[in-house]
Amino acid sequence: MANSTKKAMRHQRDIVVIGASSGGVAALIELARNMPADFSAPIFVVQHVSPYADSLLPQLMNEVSALTVKHPTNGEKVKAGTIYIAPPNHHMLVENNTICVTSGPKENRFRPSIDALFRSVAYSYGPRVIGVVLTGYLDDGTSGLWSIQRLGGVTVVQDPHDAMSPAMPVNALEFVEADHIVTLHALPALLSQLTKERAPAKPRVPKANLEQIDLELSIAKNDNAFELGIIDQGELTPFTCPECHGALTKLIEGKLIRFRCHTGHAYTISALLSEVTESVESMQYQAMRGLEESKMLLQSLGEYFAKEGRQKVADTFMSKAKKNGQQARLMRELISHHDITSGDVAPRLPKPKV
Repeated sequence: MANSTKKAMRHQRDIVVIGASSGGVAALIELARNMPADFSAPIFVVQHVSPYADSLLPQLMNEVSALTVKHPTNGEKVKAGTIYIAPPNHHMLVENNTICVTSGPKENRFRPSIDALFRSVAYSYGPRVIGVVLTGYLDDGTSGLWSIQRLGGVTVVQDPHDAMSPAMPVNALEFVEADHIVTLHALPALLSQLTKERAPAKPRVPKANLEQIDLELSIAKNDNAFELGIIDQGELTPFTCPECHGALTKLIEGKLIRFRCHTGHAYTISALLSEVTESVESMQYQAMRGLEESKMLLQSLGEYFAKEGRQKVADTFMSKAKKNGQQARLMRELISHHDITSGDVAPRLPKPKV
């Protein structure tokens, strides 16, 4: 009797979270167009957008969707059958049937972060969650999807061959054994099917793993990462944060390696490599600019002393100007051969299923 009562109290899989980046706007509009009007679960979406402008995505999706699409406000209660889009430059977290809109530290160079959203629902709802990774660049969403699976939720990844930008699906599949790999066209039917299923019992997860997720959620809510003890959660590294130059701590999730700095910024290997190589290119351009400016200054001084009849001094300045010009050209050539590196170079597009 007790067992049957316990089973009757179990929820259905009734929390859907979706992450998208490059190519995601078109994909999300298409998804909204095909979602059934009687879809009963709330859907939470993080789409990477510019932090400097208002997002028109809710308006565009509302024009084609039978469901209500909106940006949530902080503290708003969750309603079934609503699609919530994270506002630009804000994380969107969900806990205790309440939506938190925060300005915590960026993750993988983004705010809103897919990982932050996924992590929050995994922690609060466990097996009730359906996590979906769609088209996008780099790998935001991989860590969050791993957390969803680790805490009993269902994991869905868009077929990379169907994605406008396959990197995010490819990276997710590299580290998460997805329960479903589907085309965008097949996703609405799959979500409808999954939300009719009963959620299984919560899996047993080590207390330390839950404490780390809880700590990272606190950071996303803009709590003090250093005072919360983030540097004690992993291995302190010699690397520094590209955003604030704070010390980075290495965190391990299954086969996935991530980094957090003591102020709260978080990176996967792909995001960190991308940031570091971009900063290297920026410094190379600064060096080239400095050499070119010094060449112009030396050359103008050489021309001045030549007019004054002090040819020996003029020749010295012109010689130095020529040398700086040669160094600037070498620097320009070096920049032209500099690759923007990221972890994306490792995973390859999987072969399509026959």
